[in-house]
Amino acid sequence: MIQVTLPDASQIQLEPGSTAFDLAMKISPGLARNAVAAVINNEARDVSRTLQDGDKVRILTFNDDEGKRIFWHSSAHILAQAVTRLFPEAKPTIGPPIEQGFFYDFADLLVSEEDFDRIEKEIQSILNDNYETHRIEYPSQQVALEEFSNNPFKRELIENLEEGLSAYRQGEFVDLCTGPHIPKVGMAKAFKVLKTSGAYWRGDSANTQLTRIYAISFPDKKLLKAYLHQMEEAKKRDHRILGKRFGLFSFQKEGPGMPFIHPAGMVIWNELMAFWRELHIEDDYTEIKTPAMLGRELWETSGHWHNYRENMYTSEIEEKIFAIKPMNCPGGMLFYKENQFSYRDLPQRVAEVGNVHRHEMSGALSGMFRVRSFHQDDAHIFMKPTDIKSEILGVLRLAHRIYSQFDLSYHLELSTRPEKSIGRDEDWELTTEGLRSALEEYGMPYQLNEGDGAFYGPKIDFHIRDAIGRTWQCGTIQLDMSLPERFDLGYINEEGERVRPIMLHRALYGSIERFFAILVEHYAAKFPLWLSPVQVRFLPVADRHHEQAQKWRLACKAQGIRADVDASSESINKKVRNAQLEHVNYIIVVGDREVADPVLSVRTRDTHVHGGVPFGQFLEMVQREYTSRSSQPSVGAQ
Repeated sequence: MIQVTLPDASQIQLEPGSTAFDLAMKISPGLARNAVAAVINNEARDVSRTLQDGDKVRILTFNDDEGKRIFWHSSAHILAQAVTRLFPEAKPTIGPPIEQGFFYDFADLLVSEEDFDRIEKEIQSILNDNYETHRIEYPSQQVALEEFSNNPFKRELIENLEEGLSAYRQGEFVDLCTGPHIPKVGMAKAFKVLKTSGAYWRGDSANTQLTRIYAISFPDKKLLKAYLHQMEEAKKRDHRILGKRFGLFSFQKEGPGMPFIHPAGMVIWNELMAFWRELHIEDDYTEIKTPAMLGRELWETSGHWHNYRENMYTSEIEEKIFAIKPMNCPGGMLFYKENQFSYRDLPQRVAEVGNVHRHEMSGALSGMFRVRSFHQDDAHIFMKPTDIKSEILGVLRLAHRIYSQFDLSYHLELSTRPEKSIGRDEDWELTTEGLRSALEEYGMPYQLNEGDGAFYGPKIDFHIRDAIGRTWQCGTIQLDMSLPERFDLGYINEEGERVRPIMLHRALYGSIERFFAILVEHYAAKFPLWLSPVQVRFLPVADRHHEQAQKWRLACKAQGIRADVDASSESINKKVRNAQLEHVNYIIVVGDREVADPVLSVRTRDTHVHGGVPFGQFLEMVQREYTSRSSQPSVGAQ
């Protein structure tokens, strides 16, 4: 018999020659039916993989993030099989999973939305045949080149690989792939082709233009139905449309992927940052600002020059190469190194909202969700080993205060040491246990992702859920054993020795631009009063009422309330309708009655009218709602 270990440390005995699928079946027939792949000793493998004595095994299903990626990449092969059946001249190139679904790029293919039904019918035929997927490992590069002799794109990929060449076969279709794959194509019971667009081979406009087809699949038709309903809701909330409609931000051809924040958007931006700074001051953070451009030698020290160079913008000045920072961390390391710290000075909580730039392919840009210029609310916490648990708990509590302010629920995921990593075993054990212990004390359930941490340390990720049920990975807590070593950081311990600090990266909004976009869609641009660009609007009935409307606007302004006056010649009904369409929180008509006796009828943007509110009382209520950052209207509240 052989013995394998499950994620909960329990052990199961199996017959020699048993596969990961056999293990899943022994655990539960239901798990076996839903098994997408298996993680064996931290490597994702097919469920047909034979297990060895002592293996550590985790069965993946569609419910796991890694399982979704494998499911969707396998589905990309199904899409490619259907397309090549219908369009024999089409040449498949690559088909990766993305955040929601997958795409596949083809050369020598022209398709439009009119072809989607045909493609989906062919996909259904493939699913009905329920082909098993078989892994093919090529003994040499030459054999692989012969297999794909009619596809120059696959040949180029093969020529850049000298070992580990493999492909997957399903029916007549064979595609170059490292795997793993779902065991049978019929697991993808629900399939939808979503859209098509242009792309370039390897993302370079100098290369061949390709046709990209986006699609998504699920193991259950109910999941697809729910997804399509969610997409319909998401269209109504699309931040790119709402951002333009409400004058929040824009993009210009002179700066692709680099957003322009407009005055109304800056109101929201500044409120977000004021809230952020208030909480960080309470939690004893120090805020710094580091340069946007730093010399090449810094990026060589940090490792970015060798590992991230293609995503960095560079410039040569006086025969010296500089790079615009793609992340704030190295600047934070220089700040720490500028000072001499003892154990009494730690922890040092150093925050920076830095503008960073990363070169993203034009096809990957997506409104404010994926940009080239953005701001990160980073913080680097330098601490003693004994501080790990308390500092993690502090960040968890701070994150909760931030997300709950926006009525965003979230779940936590802990990712541990990957196969390829740096650092000593004892450091990984110390930091991973620090994260795990903090999560256990925090008391919130979390998902464990074995082997999915960064190469430099374990991490905790925050996945927030918006008003229509979509999840977004925003905040992160990462323990880093690489940068303190690279920059030779230290502090003086109790024995007077210079020792290395433990360092924690953390971001809570993540990208401010991305978080802004999430909020636009979460609220459908109906922001709570404290975030609203215009909180109160006065509507004079006639010219003689303008003076009173302006007086009340100035009274609001004096109390820090954002108010304006609609002095247009439109009818009152039209003014009211416009204010409601612009999602102004409180709308007040100013006529003869209001001038004679300042008792207001206050309209809300949801058409409710609350009468008999004295202006002074209204001002107090709105100011209290604003300063408390309440998500509930104060006027009309019981």
